[in-house]
Amino acid sequence: MKNGTVKQIQEYTKSHYGFIAKSCWIADVKEKCGLSVKSAWNRENQNERKNPCPADKIEMLKMALQFYNLI
Repeated sequence: MKNGTVKQIQEYTKSHYGFIAKSCWIADVKEKCGLSVKSAWNRENQNERKNPCPADKIEMLKMALQFYNLI
């Protein structure tokens, strides 16, 4: 079953690429792909991310999102 939860995306990136994606990275990539994301309760500034996804991990996270048919 392909749900694409944060936990599943983290497991996918760990097994395929050898790193565990932070949830803020996943939200950043989802937002860049035009998907709606919830705002974290502890986010200081709603208009900018404190920990954006590193440039070298964006394509890998996009592949994980494609695997779960989210993009």
